[in-house]
Amino acid sequence: MKGLYRDFFSHPDILVMFLILLSGLTTILLNGFHASLAFCFFLGMIGFAISEYFTHRFVFHQKAPKNKFLLKLMKRLHYDHHKYPNDLKLLFLPLWYSLPNFLAFAALFYAVHHDLMDTVAFGLGLMGMLLLYEWKHYIAHRPLIPGGRFGRWVKKVHLLHHFKNENYWFGVSTPFLDYAFGTFKDEKQVKTSKTVKNIEKRA
Repeated sequence: MKGLYRDFFSHPDILVMFLILLSGLTTILLNGFHASLAFCFFLGMIGFAISEYFTHRFVFHQKAPKNKFLLKLMKRLHYDHHKYPNDLKLLFLPLWYSLPNFLAFAALFYAVHHDLMDTVAFGLGLMGMLLLYEWKHYIAHRPLIPGGRFGRWVKKVHLLHHFKNENYWFGVSTPFLDYAFGTFKDEKQVKTSKTVKNIEKRA
């Protein structure tokens, strides 16, 4: 079990994100806390949860691009993860994807809000949810039993996405959005997809 935890917390991509999170927290502590920071942090969390769902559904599951370079990117980002769902090398989002997206969201927030510390708090919300996403995703694919009924339910739902039907259950850290957008189904009413482990070949 210790090795399973070590694999997560010592992974280079996770370590970089933790360093960013700690840097943001240190910046907040040095500059003082005020109420708007909590609100912006919450906005960051909500923003990540929404983007996680839509990115997973409409970007990661898009029809395989014909361009070889784009196809290679998609294979690393998600296609191969469905083919080899327990391969640790394919489990975490690569930094070349997650960091530019994090910076783009933070920059967009700053462009609208024009407050540096609120933007740091917003970025902390994004990064905190990203790490939560990575942790829940990691648990779903490793021989770890989540503590609590909710954690076990989240793991079960994600495994249905991988082994039952890739067209449902897109929310990894927050499956609730599947209810809102019609992609949460009773597993007994869903047929097992022939392409659930080979989404690159979907029509």
